[in-house]
Amino acid sequence: MRIEPRQAPSALMTLGIPVLSAVIALALAAIPLAFAGAGIAAAYGEMFKGVFGSTFAISETLTRATPLVFTGLAAALAFRARLWNIGAEGQLYLGAMAAVAIGAGAVDAPGYILVPMIVLFGCAAGAAGMAVPTVLKTRFGADEVVTTLLLNFVILIFLQMMLEGPLKDPMGLGWPQSPPILDQGMLPPLMDRMRVHSGLIIALVAAGVAQFMLARSVWGFKLRAVGENAAAARHAGIGVNRTLMSVAIVSGGLAGMAGVSEVAGLKGYLTADLSPGFGYTGIVVAMLAGLSPVGVVISALFIAGVFVGADSMSRAMGVSSYLADLVVSMALLCVLIGGFFARYRILRVAPARSEGV
Repeated sequence: MRIEPRQAPSALMTLGIPVLSAVIALALAAIPLAFAGAGIAAAYGEMFKGVFGSTFAISETLTRATPLVFTGLAAALAFRARLWNIGAEGQLYLGAMAAVAIGAGAVDAPGYILVPMIVLFGCAAGAAGMAVPTVLKTRFGADEVVTTLLLNFVILIFLQMMLEGPLKDPMGLGWPQSPPILDQGMLPPLMDRMRVHSGLIIALVAAGVAQFMLARSVWGFKLRAVGENAAAARHAGIGVNRTLMSVAIVSGGLAGMAGVSEVAGLKGYLTADLSPGFGYTGIVVAMLAGLSPVGVVISALFIAGVFVGADSMSRAMGVSSYLADLVVSMALLCVLIGGFFARYRILRVAPARSEGV
């Protein structure tokens, strides 16, 4: 057998692999469901109702998908340039801290001034969290996988220190949480009595802009060139380090915006458990989307639906909601395996016959 690269994967294969991966992951999840004693059809029916069964269910799926779109875009753009941003979780918390620092009373201004300030400072804080590892990579050759991953833990410890110190709510009865963001600093809701907020609109606009910039702009061309072959891009006159830094700022800013959307659009104040792992799940979102910004939106909705539907199924049938983690993990594995077969093909080689003397 011999493995050789395909000249160009077909469009059908490129689009079909993520869809097929999602279907296979849901099919494989039926195995632990059966061992748990749940009826497979009934369990998936409850999952479907938990996602699409009511206006509230749909709004909860959209709410869960909002931060995943931001972190998925952060990973997708960085990965396109072969800048491996594993630190979106920490950058999310930096954005949330900046949002609280500005919106909890430091700036008393009308909403049309305060909300843009919160968004701007949140994105800037997230961008700074990715700029540091990128400087270490471009100047000293440090591996950004290691630096961004370890920086997550540094930021979380810094967050806990801030919640016990300068950002601690004096009216919080000793709980490590921040003061609430002023009412005029909250992102407006999209539906009455529902949790979905205008952060979703910002996420969709960001995905559209990212898709356009990636496909139609000089910056997108440089990003793709650096990702394909940095040495060739440098030889062609592209500033590789400058391109990587610009991608890092955009990627970190998007991850920071995920924190802003959670704290200023949903919760209203900051705690150390604000994110259940949105930064890490964003990597799965990006991979499932094939690093396409528009695909990130679809992938985020799928993964959000899996989590929301699994919670509903768990309540209705007594099945563990950790099944959602299993589905997401298997979907990622299926995408990786499918991506291998999209790029390479396996050929059977006839064994060489030895000739007698």
